[in-house]
Amino acid sequence: MKTSNLVAYPAATICLILAVSADSGPFDTLLKPFNIFRPQAPLHTMSPAEDQVSAGIIISDVIGKTQNIAIFSGLTRDIDPVSDRLDDASQNATVLAPDNTVMRGLKRKPWEDAKDYENYGEKAYNGDDGEDRAHWNLRRFVESHIIPESPWEEGKKVKTLAGREIWYESKDGKKRIQPGDVEVISIADKVSNGEVWVIGGSLAE
Repeated sequence: MKTSNLVAYPAATICLILAVSADSGPFDTLLKPFNIFRPQAPLHTMSPAEDQVSAGIIISDVIGKTQNIAIFSGLTRDIDPVSDRLDDASQNATVLAPDNTVMRGLKRKPWEDAKDYENYGEKAYNGDDGEDRAHWNLRRFVESHIIPESPWEEGKKVKTLAGREIWYESKDGKKRIQPGDVEVISIADKVSNGEVWVIGGSLAE
């Protein structure tokens, strides 16, 4: 990508940095220039009680304060339709946020698509058209982890903002999202317009 356009696509830049600098220094140091970590805000280390709802607080108030989903929460701020929804008290949502370990271990970065490389080669994301493709892929990835409903009942099939139908069921005391059998690690927050779930896998197709 051209340096002049990095500001326009900060999330893709973050992913690129993670790809090329995985062993070059501490993770939080790599992300500091992008303000994903906000030291002035308290970080959640424990999930709230199952029935505890933070009244008067919305998803956008809390999603950036949960340290173990910092990568994904940073991406949500780069997708306007998603950030607008999470900032709207009148629109409920359940955020299914992959934890940082999952994000670091993705086979390809959220802004990449194997079909783009097949069609355009190794320079698939160069230039303005390439950056548009990267941003669209990133939007699809993020929207694959947002459902426009909360509370979300067990067994109820719903569509993510990306259009994929999913549901969850309980196994051995753990919620698991189907298809894919992705474990729900914890419920990080319950607020007035929805919930933030931490998951141990990716829901992107």
